[in-house]
Amino acid sequence: MSTDNQTEQAEPVKADAAVLDLTDETRLAEISRGIEALVMIAVDPIPDAALASALDTDEVTIRTICLALSDSYEDQDRGFQLAYVAGGWRFQTHPDLHGVISDYVVGAQNARLSPAALETLAIIAYKQPISRAQIGAIRGVNVDGVLRTLSQRGYVAETGRDHGPGQAVLFGTTQLFSERLGIAGPHQLPPLGDFVPPAHVVEALEQTLRADVE
Repeated sequence: MSTDNQTEQAEPVKADAAVLDLTDETRLAEISRGIEALVMIAVDPIPDAALASALDTDEVTIRTICLALSDSYEDQDRGFQLAYVAGGWRFQTHPDLHGVISDYVVGAQNARLSPAALETLAIIAYKQPISRAQIGAIRGVNVDGVLRTLSQRGYVAETGRDHGPGQAVLFGTTQLFSERLGIAGPHQLPPLGDFVPPAHVVEALEQTLRADVE
């Protein structure tokens, strides 16, 4: 979402012979809900054509409904907008709430990191430089959101690019990260072996798990 109030003027869409009957309220409601769901999950603004294809209708109908939804949100004085930006539709925060958003973002900087963020930060600290894909492979989940949080907090940053195919962006910890831990740099991190249980503990755990399975 964005507080940017510079949105494009929605360009006219060429009429189509298959335009939906706008008196069919049930179908209109169905398409409206579909538009809201698709725009909600989209990473980038969704063009009329993509929405029309996904909802099995025409672009004129999509444009008509999107404009109506946008007007209705504005009439209801909602905290968000359905805006036409960069050739597509997206949800964004209302421009007049910029102050609220800014205060929240600044205040959130003091919030504790989630377990997922701490896990990702530990992986980066010990494996740096490391790419987004490598972090995701280790954690087994998408790490885009967590990486964004860590970058915003100033704990990780882009350190270069991989020399392999695609030249993936590589991440590493920052000076702020070292300052918060009270170390000179990543080389002073405690060895990973300090966090691995002794062999007899691992063996006992394996025996217990094997007994439970049997």
